[in-house]
Amino acid sequence: MKFVPSKDNLDFDLSPYTGLTRNSWIEAAKYVIDGVFQHIKDFQDPVVIPRIETEISYPHKNSTGGTLEAEKKAEMFEGLTRSFFIAAPLIQNEPDIRSNGHLLRDYYKNQILRSVTKEDEYCVGTYEELQEMVGQKDPFRAFQQTVETCALVICLWITEKEIWDNCNKEEQDKIAKFLHGFGHANTVPQNWRLFNMLDLAFLHMHGYEIDVNVMRDHAQAILAYSVGDGWYRDGQSFDYYSCWAFNVYAPLWNKWYGYDNEPELAARFEAASNELMKTYGRFFDADGYTNMWGRSNIYRNAATSAFDGNMFLNNSMADPGLARRISSGSLMQFLGREDTFVNGVPTLGFYKQFAPLVQGYSCAESPFWFGKAFLCLHLPEDHPFWTAKENNGVWDDMQMGDVTETVLNGPALCATNHKANGETVLRSGKIVKNVNDEHGMWNYSKLCFNTKYPWESAPEFTNDKFKTGEIESQQYVLIDRTSKEVSKANVTFWHGAKEGVLYRRQYFGYNLQDECHWIQAVNLADFPVSEGIIRVDKHRLFRRPVTFTLGSYGFPDNGTNITRYERDGAKAIVLSGHDSQGNPKQMAMTVYNGFTDIDIVHSTGTNPDSENSIVIYGIADFNNQYDSSESYIMVSQVLTRDTEVPFTENDIFMIKRITNSDTAATGSYGDTVVELKNSTKVINFEQIESQLML
Repeated sequence: MKFVPSKDNLDFDLSPYTGLTRNSWIEAAKYVIDGVFQHIKDFQDPVVIPRIETEISYPHKNSTGGTLEAEKKAEMFEGLTRSFFIAAPLIQNEPDIRSNGHLLRDYYKNQILRSVTKEDEYCVGTYEELQEMVGQKDPFRAFQQTVETCALVICLWITEKEIWDNCNKEEQDKIAKFLHGFGHANTVPQNWRLFNMLDLAFLHMHGYEIDVNVMRDHAQAILAYSVGDGWYRDGQSFDYYSCWAFNVYAPLWNKWYGYDNEPELAARFEAASNELMKTYGRFFDADGYTNMWGRSNIYRNAATSAFDGNMFLNNSMADPGLARRISSGSLMQFLGREDTFVNGVPTLGFYKQFAPLVQGYSCAESPFWFGKAFLCLHLPEDHPFWTAKENNGVWDDMQMGDVTETVLNGPALCATNHKANGETVLRSGKIVKNVNDEHGMWNYSKLCFNTKYPWESAPEFTNDKFKTGEIESQQYVLIDRTSKEVSKANVTFWHGAKEGVLYRRQYFGYNLQDECHWIQAVNLADFPVSEGIIRVDKHRLFRRPVTFTLGSYGFPDNGTNITRYERDGAKAIVLSGHDSQGNPKQMAMTVYNGFTDIDIVHSTGTNPDSENSIVIYGIADFNNQYDSSESYIMVSQVLTRDTEVPFTENDIFMIKRITNSDTAATGSYGDTVVELKNSTKVINFEQIESQLML
């Protein structure tokens, strides 16, 4: 099952990259909503999808009593409001649209009213009722329903003529009373504040009284999360919530409330959204693909909704041709695959069902959040988003072999666009995860995130040298050979870029109770080349012997040729094959100074694209305590190519010479000079201690 756009709706003059038009988007939205409504047999049935995963997602199998009942109500509400993201613009465009025989505008009106009617079996509960249900009187508790009320008001606004205006005064008041409770109740101190803000703005817009002091307190807090470059810190993290939450909801709040009632705050939210638009297009690749990065990867191309969010503003600065090109490219990244859908609905995965990324706050209906991408259909046919000719932004101005690098110190993000393979690589910092949060480290602590090689969880393998957990893709793993303790980098400090080299530091098993000099660490220095990234990293060890392993990206194994090379002490492995969709894939990893060997592991069930996968890994041994004769520097490279043209040996061994300026020539201090065929990079770690940011 995959979406194939009708040829009658394609226009490659208007959309030279994707062919997709507004009619194609409407067609895609119908495709998705029909997949949902095949499960809605009776008009009174809620949007609850058959589960294919029951171990991690909610309703949780071990929940009991009121907690289980509350989770079931939250699941019903998620199904209703998030599918409404897709249905609402369809209803706005075609008021009489049906799916599986149900008139959508009547179905959603009926289900909304049932969800806010106390006596109804499908009532999802007011804030106060949920407090009673779970048996706690905690005034600071927040519930999942708060999230979904925001989706509800957005979709009621889009379908105002078709649904809200067709509710009588009593029905409107019932909905408003429900929203009033959640809008004024406690929420989570991060992007959730925006949910309350939009609830209150919707009420105010329709003549209901709100507490303006509550509204202003939420708004000032959201503004305080801004770090510049259009990005916001969400809790500790930087991820797509900055884009599909902050930079969608804040502009919409401006339109509903801010411009008229809080113009100073509104001006700042507008400036942030426009600042994001200056560089946001560079975080997608030449095909418009979204990177698998951060939490909630099941939301997929919802990341493109920030472009539509910018168009809510009075002074939108987004490039409409680029915005549509990326939005359409990312739409087809997911809808164009057979494995994205199971039973007609999107899986709990990035592509196929993928348990390692599923989080406990998600349910089977949670992926419908990706429906935010369809909100662009609220824009009329003559809007520039639909009429401008597609362009590919920075990619259009690059020559083969060029790399464009975008470094943002506020959110600690570095995106490189590689013309030779069309991929975008993201390197990030300012990361703090619990030492036991392996899932969080996969989402945030990878050394690189690649749009065409989604992150791989810990490889499951049998190996004479190492065991499962001692090798990770795009991560260092540190093995203490005395204590046998295995640790991973859960904290990443950001220094920033200097002369084309990005500097960061990672700590292994970082604990805020320990002083940093008692924690093993590695200084990171990396820079892009035409088809990948070269690493020149330096350990910061206070105890040895230890062994580092360093993995490549996970490689989809659907029949792979494996070739080994060696030259002047450097070792390399090249993989050549195809992903699950039949696209050619090649990857080459080379290890130089500091590494003793290179090898591969085969794994099953740890790759988002393919059931079987391979990870190449380097091995770096540091054997003697306080020994300056051992290399301090670990040099490696990973190249990727999505054609069948083989790598040459000059590609595989692109480093001509590595020179250390210290007395022992081991990289203990001073410069490390890396000479390539056409360029030279000088790495010096002594500078980074002065400015490490978290």
